[in-house]
Amino acid sequence: MKIHDFIYGSFHLEPVLAELIHTEPLQRLKKIHQGGASYLVNPKWNVTRFEHSVGVMLLIKKLGGSIEEQIAGLLHDISHTAFSHVIDFVLDNPEQDFHDQIFEKVIQSSEIPSVLQKHGFNLWSILSIEKWSILEQPLPSLCADRIDYTLRDLSTYNMISLEDACKFVDELRVVDDKICLKTIEAAEWFVKAYYTEVIDFFLHPSNVYGYAILTDILKIAMAKQIIHFDDLLSDDETVWRKLIESKDHEVLQKIKDISKKVINDERDYDIHQKKKVRIIDPFVLVGNVRIKKATELSTKVRELNQYALEKSLKGTFIRVLNT
Repeated sequence: MKIHDFIYGSFHLEPVLAELIHTEPLQRLKKIHQGGASYLVNPKWNVTRFEHSVGVMLLIKKLGGSIEEQIAGLLHDISHTAFSHVIDFVLDNPEQDFHDQIFEKVIQSSEIPSVLQKHGFNLWSILSIEKWSILEQPLPSLCADRIDYTLRDLSTYNMISLEDACKFVDELRVVDDKICLKTIEAAEWFVKAYYTEVIDFFLHPSNVYGYAILTDILKIAMAKQIIHFDDLLSDDETVWRKLIESKDHEVLQKIKDISKKVINDERDYDIHQKKKVRIIDPFVLVGNVRIKKATELSTKVRELNQYALEKSLKGTFIRVLNT
């Protein structure tokens, strides 16, 4: 199977990857939006978990990761519910990791174990996501997951150029099982891009408002038993259709409200929301053998990190316009 990605290029996939991509759990991710409620307030914010999952797999491949790690990358978001991280707000889960809590259960209840067994792969070895150093790393380090959603979102939404995104990928290296960058300039570029993602996009007033209203809608619908938890294991389209078809006045009013215009206003606000603090500090290759954190080499990175920390701790203040 040959596959092309607009960021990473063209690749031939091993049979196990091709078969996994065509399984129902992976195909379901085509109807799960990466940004949760984002597409409801801006239809152009439409990157899906499927696109991201395939992208993570290809980035791992490009960086020389094993076939097992590529499989782990492809599967890492398989348990995201409808509307992605909105469920964490519905369940009042501050760690925003509900999909991780149900990951093994979702995998086990699917055809994925039989596909892996057919091709001679050990399910439990692959499911130990924490062992895959290219795929996942705790902040503030780089990892394939973090790199892909940043580049994919921003280039799709014209917040960075595709040319710059592709150039950045060429600056990536793996040293001592850590993703690092060839130059401090590449690190500075990515830190700025990353904060464009987590501040200008994640904390964009419309995005924050969409999350807040959709959280209310889902809480109301679940309390009234219009939808049940198992419905959230389907996809965005299915749940949204069920909400509309409920004809429930309160739910329909909230759905109407989601299209209202909003602005930032710290003095007179209707909604205040904080999201998980995300600070990045990439490793940079120094002299072809040693790696150092970007903050050790760049005043610009230190300043960007301080700005991002202050902005994240403050959160976003939203005033809803009644026009």
